[in-house]
Amino acid sequence: MAYQKVHGDQNAQYLDSEDLQATSLELEWDMEKELEELSFDHFTLDRAVHQPTESSQNADLESIQPSASPKGRFERLQEDLDYISHRTQHPPKNNCCSFCWIFKLFCTATSLFILGFLIGYYGHAQCPPLPTSSEASKPAIIQDILKGIEAKDLAHIFRDLIQQNGKEDRDVATKLLGQWTSFGLEDVQFINYTVLLDLPGSSPNTVTLNNTGECYYPNGQPCNKETHYSQDLPYAYAAYSAKGTLTADVFDVQYGSPGDLLRIKQFTNVSSKIALLKLGHMPLLYKLSLLEEAGFKGALLYIDPCNLPKFQNLSNKAFMVSLNSGGDPSTPGYSSIDGSYKQHRSNLTSLLVQTISVTLVRKLFISLEEAGENEVCQPLRLPSAAERKIVTLNIQTQPTYKTISNVVGYLKGATVPDRYVIVGSHHSSLPGYSSEQWAHGTAVITALIQALMRKVKKGWRPERTIIFCSWGGTMFGKIGSYEWAEDLRKVLQRNAVAYVNLHDPIRGEGILYSIASPSVQQLVIEVTKNYKFTCLGPEKCMESNASSIQMQGDSDYFINHLGVPALQFSYQDSAMLETASFLSEAIFPVSLTIPTKLDSSFRLHESITKLTGEAILQIASKPVLPFNALDIALEVQKNLQDDPHNVGNLLKVAYALRESAELFQSDEMRPANDPKERAPDRIRMLNDILQSLEKNFLVSGVPPGFYRNILYRLDDRTHQFSVLLEAAEHWKLHQSNETLQAILSKVFNSFKSAQ
Repeated sequence: MAYQKVHGDQNAQYLDSEDLQATSLELEWDMEKELEELSFDHFTLDRAVHQPTESSQNADLESIQPSASPKGRFERLQEDLDYISHRTQHPPKNNCCSFCWIFKLFCTATSLFILGFLIGYYGHAQCPPLPTSSEASKPAIIQDILKGIEAKDLAHIFRDLIQQNGKEDRDVATKLLGQWTSFGLEDVQFINYTVLLDLPGSSPNTVTLNNTGECYYPNGQPCNKETHYSQDLPYAYAAYSAKGTLTADVFDVQYGSPGDLLRIKQFTNVSSKIALLKLGHMPLLYKLSLLEEAGFKGALLYIDPCNLPKFQNLSNKAFMVSLNSGGDPSTPGYSSIDGSYKQHRSNLTSLLVQTISVTLVRKLFISLEEAGENEVCQPLRLPSAAERKIVTLNIQTQPTYKTISNVVGYLKGATVPDRYVIVGSHHSSLPGYSSEQWAHGTAVITALIQALMRKVKKGWRPERTIIFCSWGGTMFGKIGSYEWAEDLRKVLQRNAVAYVNLHDPIRGEGILYSIASPSVQQLVIEVTKNYKFTCLGPEKCMESNASSIQMQGDSDYFINHLGVPALQFSYQDSAMLETASFLSEAIFPVSLTIPTKLDSSFRLHESITKLTGEAILQIASKPVLPFNALDIALEVQKNLQDDPHNVGNLLKVAYALRESAELFQSDEMRPANDPKERAPDRIRMLNDILQSLEKNFLVSGVPPGFYRNILYRLDDRTHQFSVLLEAAEHWKLHQSNETLQAILSKVFNSFKSAQ
């Protein structure tokens, strides 16, 4: 190995004094050469090579003894006095420059690393993950689940359920609890509430014709000791009616509309009289409130024979209605949990209300000749020339505190477990009450749970939590659903996404009838397109559509107090859809023969289960909720265009609402179609907006029986906002536009809030 010593006096002609001081000692250490020389006994010193001048021949070479290590060689080199004498200048600048260069390089690398880390972190947060194979296979998963739903399973479940018919509410709920748990549904709860029910007395109520002294039960049977009435007859009454005895003249008010009452009040004084009232066209509670305002003290309620179902003779059957708008009457506005304050409200109206059959109407008010003329289904009407009829009502019911039970089970969501899709049916039953209508919806929800849990056992879960509920006390005024929702109101206001109603889904065989709030109408239409085979003919399938009208059952609280989108599939008799609405408020205490005659194969039940199941799974599984804001704006605009009242300001706001909805649908809804737009924070915010859209349309102070959610109309025959139509009719009755102006202001504010 060779070293080179550079003397300050050599090459002076080439280096000035400053350069000379800056000259550094360059040590070249050839590792390969050193390794080769380790095999020799001594080291050979090479000549130092300088610039090509003659002075290089006089180089001063000194021998240096080899050292055992490179460090030793440096030490021996420094022992050379001549070397030391020539290295008394400043330290070499190359070392300082090297240190600065290395420091700069380190700082640059560190800065680049930090910058790259920040870019990568925030870039990853903004860029959503690519669609996974599981997301792409969701439609296939849904179809796989629905294939497991078969008519034979529904038939078995239904026949098992009707074995519980006529038992106590708690017994039916216990049966459901066992079934749902056996399928594997998680956290199935048995929730009890002690509530005030208005039950039948020890004997049926009676109606006596004072002119002849003839006494009748509500179904038309004479009330004497020899008469043997069925155990269902005591249930022909109006729950929560006033109690007592009333003797008065009877006036025919037809359907009890404001126009009907205005016509009667022009000719006679109706104070303290009894109204003969037909069920249908408008909510019963609304019509009874009009009768109270007019001064009536009682009402005989019946269904016109033209409006009765054609597949079964119900003309000699009385029925039950509830005058309870919802929930436990003793705890209005709050849940009936243990320790809550109870208000004893045995009646919810000042009227004595009794339901009667068509047969009794004819016996009391119509001669046999006139009755024969009406057999061709002309609407019943009291003859104008008939003598005045005076009757005595005797109503004795028993307000009693009883326990009703809800069954609630949870299928927890995988990614968004704090958002709930609620599915509800009812299992209302009373001892001795033989109606099987409740079992249709309960069979559907049970079969749906069974199919879903088969897939869950293989590792699948929906994105959002699905809550399955079977409500108790529905026939007394949706008590079970109201009490549960009132107890969890704050949680549900924030987390409830949708309510799927399974209240009596099989009511006929003619047509598939869908009801949905405007935001989910597109979803319902898309789902029904896949199941056209369920209709009886192509023309019926084409007629199937989704309407935003008031629906019966336990969806009431979720629509009117929580503003949750709701939907329902059902089979209806096409002839019934052409008659008066709100006839389903009547509960006939007879065993309807729908499953054995109209749906003996249970194919209709299977279709309803699959339709409902697909709608539930799409809401529970899609990253972006399948709700449509533009459909809400279009529904608002459509309801105002045909309104004859002064709605100019409302139309302007409606057009502005539509423009905002179009912008929202085209811009903010992009994540629904483009997976690249699905940043988690954006998806969460978008879904929160979608599930809260209908809350803006809740108004207060609506007439009894009308929905607070003004997006729902009374029926398919009306195409305007129901509250505006009612306010206009109210103006005719009272000759005051105060009510109309008040409701116009509330509707206007709801539009602005939504915008």
